[in-house]
Amino acid sequence: MEKISDRLVSWASLLDEQTIEQARVSSTMPFIYPHLALMPDAHLGLGATVGSVIPTLGAIIPAAVGVDIGCGMIAVQTQFAASELPADRREVREQIERAIPLSAGKYNRKVVATAEPRVAELEALAEAKGFDPARYAGNWREQLGTLGSGNHFIEVSLDEDDRVWLFLHSGSRGVGNKIAQHHIKVAQRLAKQWWIELPNPDLAYLVEGTPEFTRYIAELRWAQHFALLNREEMMDRVIRQVSEWVGRPVEERQRINCHHNFTESEEHFGKRVWVSRKGAIQADAGRPGLIPGSMGTASYVVEGLGDTMSLNSSPHGAGREYSRSKARKTFTHEQLREAMAGIEFRDTDAFIDEIPQAYKPIDRVMADAAPLVTVRHTLRQIVNVKGD
Repeated sequence: MEKISDRLVSWASLLDEQTIEQARVSSTMPFIYPHLALMPDAHLGLGATVGSVIPTLGAIIPAAVGVDIGCGMIAVQTQFAASELPADRREVREQIERAIPLSAGKYNRKVVATAEPRVAELEALAEAKGFDPARYAGNWREQLGTLGSGNHFIEVSLDEDDRVWLFLHSGSRGVGNKIAQHHIKVAQRLAKQWWIELPNPDLAYLVEGTPEFTRYIAELRWAQHFALLNREEMMDRVIRQVSEWVGRPVEERQRINCHHNFTESEEHFGKRVWVSRKGAIQADAGRPGLIPGSMGTASYVVEGLGDTMSLNSSPHGAGREYSRSKARKTFTHEQLREAMAGIEFRDTDAFIDEIPQAYKPIDRVMADAAPLVTVRHTLRQIVNVKGD
């Protein structure tokens, strides 16, 4: 751990000056308590740094939570060994691609049977919180069970003992994005209304006790739950397709589902604070968690160590070193193929900006994270599914 200032600490050995400066500016907001924590995968983000843990007293910065509210990971350990899998991995990739809508703006045509109880649960939760999600997205029900694009993925992986794991990464989709964007604009409007000077407009905040804050928390928590159920729905579909592929039902040995873009009320350093983790997972002592690498590199099943200075947190992945546009200018389709050697994936140049070389080395990130988590399993993917 490096103490950059009294209000900023870091576990990142790979950190550029722009990222440090962005985090430093965020740490000067008067309600930060006790300090902002940068995770090993920290990199430049919108308003607040991706890979940061931002504890606040009496206020929340909506942009510091991020626009993909509740984004996170889910993994299931199956009973299968690698030797029990059919040789044709393309078959299961295509089955998964047919079962789950991929890419931005791609949704289900209707609410399928497996999604019905989850949709009903979300309808009841929205009613209890006094809002209608349809004001943000009329088709939010059809969004449940869809992946999205960017760094979201579905993978079949093997651990260090060649046991089969199913692993996926996604969030609250279009409805969560619209909720986030709305409240970011509300915070910015209030800052202008009250003549609040901000070092960056994306650091606009909502004050606890106001109607705007209360509404944000209600809708934020709904979106976080949508994201969790979205991953559950997709994982159930992946399990069904893998069962058909292998010819036997999947037996779940364990299931882990965790957010890495979210806010919770927690106790730290003697005070009740709102902890916004923008690209970080909760890592209380003994808590299981998931840290993915990039496509083509290892992912990790971990257990938290409850480090107090990190506010019981750890990294959420590899963290970008190249922006998407810079990655497209730097790397080639052939380099992507080389990086994905031995992994079944949809071979398209649409994924060049997701090439492993565009990210920090996951081994370095995990070495930096050694004080924060213990690695329980190291996973290597054999099938990768992504949206364009």
